[in-house]
Amino acid sequence: MTDPVLARRLLPLFAMRCLALLALAMPGLVAPAAAQPLAFETKARAAILLDHRTGSVLFAKEPDLRLPPASMSKLMTAYMVFDAIRAGRLSEDDELPVSETAWRTGGSKMFVKVGDRVRVGDLIRGVIIQSGNDACVVIAEGLAGSEAGFARQMTEKARAIGLTGSNFANSNGLPDPDHWMTVRDLATLARRLIVDFPDYYSIYGEEEFTYQNIRQFSRNPLLRSGVPGVDGLKTGHTEEAGYGLVASAQRDGRRIILVMAGLGSEKERAQESARMLEFGFREFEERVLFRAGQSVEQAQVWLGEQSTVPLVPADDVAMTVPRGAAPGLTMKAAWDDPVPAPVAKGQPLANLTVSAPGQEPVVVPLVAGADVPEASWFRRIWSLGMFYVWSFV
Repeated sequence: MTDPVLARRLLPLFAMRCLALLALAMPGLVAPAAAQPLAFETKARAAILLDHRTGSVLFAKEPDLRLPPASMSKLMTAYMVFDAIRAGRLSEDDELPVSETAWRTGGSKMFVKVGDRVRVGDLIRGVIIQSGNDACVVIAEGLAGSEAGFARQMTEKARAIGLTGSNFANSNGLPDPDHWMTVRDLATLARRLIVDFPDYYSIYGEEEFTYQNIRQFSRNPLLRSGVPGVDGLKTGHTEEAGYGLVASAQRDGRRIILVMAGLGSEKERAQESARMLEFGFREFEERVLFRAGQSVEQAQVWLGEQSTVPLVPADDVAMTVPRGAAPGLTMKAAWDDPVPAPVAKGQPLANLTVSAPGQEPVVVPLVAGADVPEASWFRRIWSLGMFYVWSFV
């Protein structure tokens, strides 16, 4: 009978032997670097260019620097509203009261009137298109009772959806030392808005909105600049933050997300953002590396009915890389080998790291491609016997 304690003690030795063999086999999975990273510069203090579908970072400059986001943080305010509507706690036809605090809020305005009740559907457009600081406060007080309470909820939700470099002190991005975001977080937030709320994303492409007979136009310069495919998202500006923009564009089935912060003027923001989007579409292409369910590697199985299990991605594995740079891709799968039986199909077992010259690596989880039940007692005894033989060879 197999001694499970002995098996556990011997497992690390067996694993080291298997890892040594794996190290010899891995070069077949790794391609030599053949392409140099593309040279690109921007006047922005911080910037990031992200492929929406693959998540590949095409360009980054100070992506994790904490900066005042100004009105770009209103993307988080809108996310909170959409999330409340999806949860059934709010509807577009609900009306929220306008307090004197909201009415007195300075900066860009929707021009709500104190004592009025405003439709949520109008407030959404007041935030997205008109960039109304007053509309943000109406929403904050309506959903959380106070702007401070709403800011805490914003920060909690941000953590929950993967924003690790953000902290909110208010709903609208007016200057506050405790209010910051990174351009990486803003790109992640834009991506989440597109994926989580596709029915509302189209509002970011609307060029104007009229409320109280006051017609206002979107501040996004790319919506009217003739840059093909642009359909969102949000600008930001304060004296402290400079000029910033979160933008997205789609062409030929590819979508790119751009974030820039700390630019010196509206003109510079418009020119730099258009130039970077063109760079992203012109110089990069998407490459599908593995299809969902396609075997990437085989992992050894310890005391299983089968000696190996295929490691497969649950979804297609794709990366956006510089055109012609496919030979420079490197891929490395890592897991604890051998995998103890039983193994369930779909069980997470490994990570595949895909790298391209000049780009941040993309890490993709790999799962078991098949069930592997525990071996019979006879097979277990035989396997342990073979292990002893190999250990003393």
